[in-house]
Amino acid sequence: MQRSLLLPHALCLGTAILGLAATAASAQERPFTPSLTCAAVQAIVARQRRVVLATSPNAYEMVHFESGDCRNEVTARPAFEPTLDDPNCFAGYRCVQRNNGENTAR
Repeated sequence: MQRSLLLPHALCLGTAILGLAATAASAQERPFTPSLTCAAVQAIVARQRRVVLATSPNAYEMVHFESGDCRNEVTARPAFEPTLDDPNCFAGYRCVQRNNGENTAR
């Protein structure tokens, strides 16, 4: 009789664990910018404030909504990402090292 009482509880626990695993997996997904419009990418960045965007199957970068999110030894640079309707969509800001050659005056 005890065995029959445990089975429904085990099923509920298993379902809860599977639900948590699915939530964790979806939280790690990166929006794929080439399949979205520029406005959609901008909305995602505005909503999440900081998001990792996939720009190709093998390339991704962290994009921030505000340039002030880059601090200490990094500085903000505009992040232009490829989208369905704009190959150079302004998505937000990326943080780069201050002395990496990209910021050096020539």
